Amino acid sequence: MHLPAGTIYLPNPHLLSSQYTEKTGEERKRILAFQFSSLKKACMESPLCLLAFGRQFVLHLHSSLGSSSHPLLKFISPSFHPSNLSFHPPWILPPFSSSSAAFLQLLSPPSRLKLLSSLVFLTFRTESDLLRQFKKMLHGVYSAGFFPHTFRVSSSISSLRIGGVSGVELSAGLHWYFKYWCGAHISWDKTGGVQLSSVPKPGSLPPVQAAGVLIQRPIPWNYYQNAVTSSYSSVWWDWKRWEKEIYWMALQGINLPLAFNAQEAIWQKVFQMFNVSCSDLNDFFGGPAFLAWSRMGNLHGWGGPLPQSWFDQQLILQKKILARMYELGMSPVLPAFSGNVPGILKSIFPLAKITRLGNWFSVENDPRWCCTYLLDATDPLFIELGKAFIEQQLKEYGRSAHIYNCDTFDENTPPIDEPEYISSLGAAIYKAMWSGDNDAVWLMQALLHSVPLGRLVVLDLFAEVKPIWISSEQFYGVPYIWCMLHNFAGNIEMYGILDAIASGPIDARKSENSTMVGVGMCMEGVEQNPVVYDLMSEMAFHHDKVDVKMWIDLYPSRRYGRFVPAMQDAWNILYRTVYNCTDGSYDKNRDTIVAFPDVDPSLISISKRSPSGIHQHYSEEVLRRASLKEIANSFDRPHLWYSTSDVLRALKLFLESANELSESHTFRYDLVDLTRQALAKYANQVFLKVVEAYQKNNAHGVIIYSQHYLDLIRDMDMLLACHDGFLLGPWLESAKQLAEDSEQEKQFEWNARTQVTMWFDNTEVEASLLRDYGNKYWSGLVNDYYGPRAAIYFRYMVEGLEKGEAFPLEAWRREWIMLTNKWQKSSKAFPVKAAGDALSTSQLLYDKYLRNAADMAHFASFK
Repeated sequence: MHLPAGTIYLPNPHLLSSQYTEKTGEERKRILAFQFSSLKKACMESPLCLLAFGRQFVLHLHSSLGSSSHPLLKFISPSFHPSNLSFHPPWILPPFSSSSAAFLQLLSPPSRLKLLSSLVFLTFRTESDLLRQFKKMLHGVYSAGFFPHTFRVSSSISSLRIGGVSGVELSAGLHWYFKYWCGAHISWDKTGGVQLSSVPKPGSLPPVQAAGVLIQRPIPWNYYQNAVTSSYSSVWWDWKRWEKEIYWMALQGINLPLAFNAQEAIWQKVFQMFNVSCSDLNDFFGGPAFLAWSRMGNLHGWGGPLPQSWFDQQLILQKKILARMYELGMSPVLPAFSGNVPGILKSIFPLAKITRLGNWFSVENDPRWCCTYLLDATDPLFIELGKAFIEQQLKEYGRSAHIYNCDTFDENTPPIDEPEYISSLGAAIYKAMWSGDNDAVWLMQALLHSVPLGRLVVLDLFAEVKPIWISSEQFYGVPYIWCMLHNFAGNIEMYGILDAIASGPIDARKSENSTMVGVGMCMEGVEQNPVVYDLMSEMAFHHDKVDVKMWIDLYPSRRYGRFVPAMQDAWNILYRTVYNCTDGSYDKNRDTIVAFPDVDPSLISISKRSPSGIHQHYSEEVLRRASLKEIANSFDRPHLWYSTSDVLRALKLFLESANELSESHTFRYDLVDLTRQALAKYANQVFLKVVEAYQKNNAHGVIIYSQHYLDLIRDMDMLLACHDGFLLGPWLESAKQLAEDSEQEKQFEWNARTQVTMWFDNTEVEASLLRDYGNKYWSGLVNDYYGPRAAIYFRYMVEGLEKGEAFPLEAWRREWIMLTNKWQKSSKAFPVKAAGDALSTSQLLYDKYLRNAADMAHFASFK
């Protein structure tokens, strides 16, 4: 369903109140006449106005008019037919005041009555007090009736009834019932999957109160995904995996998902219209694992070229994805043209204004993949290309939800950094959208005042940490969606800000003159931190702040299927520590295991106090020298915002509960993840002990501590191998399964391996500037790549001390990069199924490394 930006949804107050039903016939007529004239007046006077109404009214019109082609019905939808109404939200009029007013004028008196007695919303924006007066007049009337963004749960002796106007609302209603009446839990398969053991058998389901339960969204939209999620998470998904994700979305109440697959296939067809051949595009599109950045104009050709089978497969897949999303009542967001074009276009259109952008993280400005081309917004070709792209999507997919996404200069520098230029580009991008789809709405991450009022919705992308709506005064009146970004690059790290999630959207929505129209989850990678997404998905339905303490008390019972007091205590600790990051920093995982420092160890700073609050005793000379020599851009100190000793207490409670919850898949995932988290932070401290020994010229200490570190890496890999959610194998195998021959298999596997290691280009002695950005705690990757890399570094440390020489930084880099490039080209297979027992392995490693880790003094025995 397309709803224009900036709208306010107002139900008819009289018709939804008991006062109306108590009126006499004449009084009712006067009320109806007043309401109808108010609607018509608003349509005539407001710059943007539309009506949305329910299925029953549309069916009434169809039956009374007797034809699907009647002009009245064409106001509703160009492709109207009653059979299309089964799973769709209420139909709406185009957002033009003339159309809305004309539609009202054409209505016969019986149809007017039917309209006003069905579900009616008036949406508009004005510069006057009209909006404020309507909001005041209609405030608070949601006590009865059935609304588009609503589900109702009720039950009788023999049945459970869930009502809603779309598949999303029905699914969300089912999830809500399972969650709060049956104590069930639903998460991604890799994070433990579903917990339904607490759901009684049919016939024994818990009853709902007699009146039923009505849950209404306070705002209409629940947005999902990030422009790069398609590369970090879903790049290798087939239809089976996508179908699961779409159903997961529906259960979470998501109704505004990105749908970015197959845009390369659309562009291939569009560029052919402009005399660009398929071979001309070989160095334009990136490889599968890097398409997100190719689409944003950050790079070109890296990991490519794409084989024709990729275009064909993705187009077939996208059609399935969109069909299922539409069936469930979602409004998928399609891509639009931002100006990124292939370099060959300069030759084909020599008079076109095409500029080459600057370098984006390439080591040596390599023209093979850096410095993309941007078509100037003022060039007539811009509108032609943008229009053709929108029209080709509509031709291929048969329909759209009229909402499009593209972002200009995402991580790029514009050729002219002036507001006038950015504004003209924004106007051209929207004009291109509008030329292909007159109902187009632009969903984007930035604010542009050159887009027509009501045609732009802004994503407040990182609102849980740095909300822009506050400093921008509600984005200066432009509608926005409050988004949680949370995760970068699909890194695996227990992290979150539950309090901000539980209160931030409510504060934004209830703030004065709020223009908030939705909430969203914009993580770069999925399948991590299920507790965060469980709470965030609920915020689409909460009208008031959530008491997180009460919510977290119930969470372990739902997550594991039974109440275990120790787990409630453990989760309260986790809520106060790992899920309470209040330092204002974003969390990009830089643990030393997965993001090993590329720096001379003599230049690494040693802190006097570890983040866990444990005193460490280093010589004044070491501390003074280290503090002067720290190089922040070469060694990003791991982010630590909580007491590790507290988290170890939580892990101890997990282990003590293991026997009671041994059959729970969700518990096993959480146990592995928590043990991994504790070991990773412990490893950071061990690494600093290696560095301290090096800076004290203690070769024996370096040997002892580094061996301890490498042993820990091997044991960490063994732990991760115990759960399917922490394996490298599925990532590589899913990539190879999309290949149609051995060459494609090599190419796709190289893409998959490169994204999680070096990421971008390198020389023999200079690593990629994006190295380890996509790091993962995956069994196979940890032992086969991270371990050998650390071993090289430690070997050079020892050799340097034994020879009395400085650390050979260039030699280390040369060998490390050689190892990485060889690993990227390898075809070594890794397990796709877990092996080993998570419970016993976690206990073993806790006893070996963590039981005494609260006091680092036990390392003294190694000296």
